[in-house]
Amino acid sequence: MLRLLGLAALLNLLLLLPLWLRFGGIDTRWIALEAVLLTALLVLLPAGRLGWLRPLLTLGVLVALLAGLGDAATHLALGRSLNLYLDLPLLRSVFHLLEGNLGTAVAWAASLGALLLIGLVAWALNRALRAGQRHRPGAVPGLVALLLLVASTTLMAAQWHHQRWLPVARAPAMDTLRFQGHQLVETHRAHRDFATRMAEAPTRATALPGLAGRDVLLVFVESYGESSVFDPRFAEVTLPRLDDMAERLEGAGLSVATGMLEAPIRGGQSWLAHASTLSGLRVDNSLWYRLMLASERPTLVDDFRATGQRTLTVMPAITLAWPEGEAYGFDEIHAAADIDYAGPPLNWVTMPDQFTLHHFEQRIRRPADAPLFAQIALISSHAPWTPILPVVDDWEAIGDGSLFKRWEGAGIPPDELWQDLDRVREHYALSVDYSLAVSARWAADFLGEEALLILLGDHQAAPLIIGDEAGFGVPVHVISGDAALLEPFLARGFVPGMTPEPGPATHGLDALRGWLHEDFGTL
Repeated sequence: MLRLLGLAALLNLLLLLPLWLRFGGIDTRWIALEAVLLTALLVLLPAGRLGWLRPLLTLGVLVALLAGLGDAATHLALGRSLNLYLDLPLLRSVFHLLEGNLGTAVAWAASLGALLLIGLVAWALNRALRAGQRHRPGAVPGLVALLLLVASTTLMAAQWHHQRWLPVARAPAMDTLRFQGHQLVETHRAHRDFATRMAEAPTRATALPGLAGRDVLLVFVESYGESSVFDPRFAEVTLPRLDDMAERLEGAGLSVATGMLEAPIRGGQSWLAHASTLSGLRVDNSLWYRLMLASERPTLVDDFRATGQRTLTVMPAITLAWPEGEAYGFDEIHAAADIDYAGPPLNWVTMPDQFTLHHFEQRIRRPADAPLFAQIALISSHAPWTPILPVVDDWEAIGDGSLFKRWEGAGIPPDELWQDLDRVREHYALSVDYSLAVSARWAADFLGEEALLILLGDHQAAPLIIGDEAGFGVPVHVISGDAALLEPFLARGFVPGMTPEPGPATHGLDALRGWLHEDFGTL
């Protein structure tokens, strides 16, 4: 009986642990019906003849545990549920994030440690199942097991029909597997529908003559979302910065209009926000991303090439092969290895944003003999948000970036910082402040009268940082020395200045391409 009770407690813990992590505590969920069902079955089934059943039960519980933990982690990091069909490829990105923040050795050690822990749990579970099968029960334990079997089966059937007759009980494994199965069906249906839209899309780019002869610069600020502006924990840093930016840009003769658009994701996967903006389609998962890139549907890259701009992208976070850039059809791709940076990487950040903008201005934009369409990704506000750099006043002093060696190893180490979420949130706000400050300094000093700059967030930070209730909105700042270029945005609800109006976004980032065509598609 002690063995059986221990087995039931172990199964209960393994099955409910993901729920407790997902919702931040035990709450009212403290009975896993599958644990009761499996323990009762082991009591009632013949002992010694079911060795083949243990590996199947072990595998089933382990799969439910891993799927549940993955779902909890996905909610904390991305603010949505796990989709096994779409999200397994992200494991590689998670490894690279660990590698960039903590080093290759630590990343491999963490990965191997996770595999070892999974193996240890599987071994312990298999041993417990074997102990639970060892003896035949007496009449009374057998009757109790039969009653528990009937009760747990009945309650699970009720929960299958979305009725919870016993509030403290859940069927987490059944719920997880059913939800993943439902997502698989829905993902296949969405795949088919999206592929149909791709096939029906026009295959020819459309020029934007209203923007001909101008530099058009699309600059994404990592993790810059509506919470940065409206959440009091971050607004005390960001709002004064926005006021300072407005004053600095006005002093440089630049006009600003600001609105809010909805990103397709939160917490990560910036490339989906970039794809939505460039394509004019809401791209919120890796499958749609691949379908969009493989299609012949034109994007803003094609549109601006048809307008006469030379198209390029500056992606300092790209350190591996990036076939997606070639699929977009950029004339030039400036990834990390293509940028002559002599300074140190700063944890995950390969180079600070001020150097990225300095390099773009001095080595790419100034020598250009044609107007540019450039997509630039700023990354200093990417986790782990340490160290926080000061803004260098003298652009010429930046040079090849060796200046930044003085900050190598500066700041709180990531493993120490992330032990205190309040300090992490403080550093998050300061890193966004840094990215905005250098963007404003660069725009005021170098943008010029004719260019159009669209400075926008790519997505909100992870729900772990900003909370589960935060939305998907990102600020969009349209900046130019030609005030007439801002009029269409003001007509669409944008407001003058750097501070957006509070309230939910009514359009997504995918609307931007259509707006540019409507407003600048004719002379």
